[in-house]
Amino acid sequence: MSSVLQKPEIEARVVRKVARRLIPFLGLAYFVNYLDRTNIGLAKLTMSTELGLTETMFGLASGLFFIGYLLFEVPSNLALHRFGARRWIARIMLTWGIIAAAMAFVPNVGSLYGLRMLLGIAEAGFFPGVLLYLTLWFPRAYRVRLMGLFLLALPVSSALGAPLSSAIIQYCDGLFGLSGWRVMFLIEGIPAVLLAVVTWFYLTDRPSQATWLVEDEKVWLTRELESEASESGSHGSVRRALTDSRVWMLGLVYFGITYGLYSLSFFLPSIVAGFKKTFATDFSLFTTGLIVAVPFAVGAVAMVLWSRHSDRTGERIWHVAVPTLIGAVSIPVALYMQSPLTTMISVTVNAVGVFCALPVFWYLPSTFLTGAGAGAAAGIAVVNSVGNLSGFGAPYVTGWLFDATGNSRAGLWVVGAVMLVAVMLVLVLRSRVSATRSTEDAETRVAEGAGQRSSAIRSSSGRVR
Repeated sequence: MSSVLQKPEIEARVVRKVARRLIPFLGLAYFVNYLDRTNIGLAKLTMSTELGLTETMFGLASGLFFIGYLLFEVPSNLALHRFGARRWIARIMLTWGIIAAAMAFVPNVGSLYGLRMLLGIAEAGFFPGVLLYLTLWFPRAYRVRLMGLFLLALPVSSALGAPLSSAIIQYCDGLFGLSGWRVMFLIEGIPAVLLAVVTWFYLTDRPSQATWLVEDEKVWLTRELESEASESGSHGSVRRALTDSRVWMLGLVYFGITYGLYSLSFFLPSIVAGFKKTFATDFSLFTTGLIVAVPFAVGAVAMVLWSRHSDRTGERIWHVAVPTLIGAVSIPVALYMQSPLTTMISVTVNAVGVFCALPVFWYLPSTFLTGAGAGAAAGIAVVNSVGNLSGFGAPYVTGWLFDATGNSRAGLWVVGAVMLVAVMLVLVLRSRVSATRSTEDAETRVAEGAGQRSSAIRSSSGRVR
């Protein structure tokens, strides 16, 4: 009886302690990660002239990151499972930081292509690795809210990173004899290298190894997570995870959501720069960065509130579908806005939709891909890999359509259409999961009935003897 009464107290204490230990640090690492991945969008404003980039060439340079990312995502996550999160995440951060800083010295577009692909290879495994890592520390009931806090680093990275990057480009031009965009790459690559060293000493692979938890806290958390893993019927092998249709369908849903995200991240600076014609004034790069930050700042607030609402209600599917639908509708609406203000309102609504959908979406894989096994590592990596193909498709297709048509309308229509497909796939997934659960429940009842009959027969047999 006393253990039952003590459980809520120890549960709240452990979750709070683990969250304070891990979420701020991992959020900071993701902040730096996303900044190094997308700061090329602001660099484009001056880099294109120096390197002679067309819109298509810039889209290809942005998207090549995700080819390397895709090829090494699953192997990297399996390596994390084998070597441990502390070692492998530190390795990832060290290599991506060095390559991100090396972007400062690209002499031509070919070198830019090569380093962007190498950057993708270096970063592969970081985001899905952290997602897997969080499932090893937090019970399922807390994951959406805490995932929302971790993913908050994504819009915050753009909200703070846009003015920061633009300020470096504008005010540090000529520092070290380098162009402003080159100085930006150099300065923003260094934090990842420093964080890699901290990661090696700061992270703990598993709750049982945490010296910062007392013994009863370790025992409770370990037992709670093992119990959830056994109840979920989680995959124990890589093969089972890779052949599960739910894994691939979730990857396609994530593709649709992040298609909107990457179109926004890579091309919004160019859209805002185009407002200069409307205002008939040449506002600075820093002003451009401040305007770009607005949709991401609003999206950050909405993300936290929406994640809490999902946890409070316990509903997940519609908390992914509704904001994705809002994002899908709002981005083509921006095409018909007659002023920069109304255009930015539409873009901000799209950002809110994307950022609200993301943390709740990442709850869905953990419902059947849990625990520390290689199957869970591979499954989460596949979802992230398929989804991040949009990181290649979105900037390349958007840039190609811009060059082909002379405006951004066709590209934005594609963004809306792809996000709408993601909404339909979420609803299809909902029906498939419900059907799977009904089948599993029926099989369980049959197995339990067979077990009861077998026990009765053995008992009867014993009495005859």
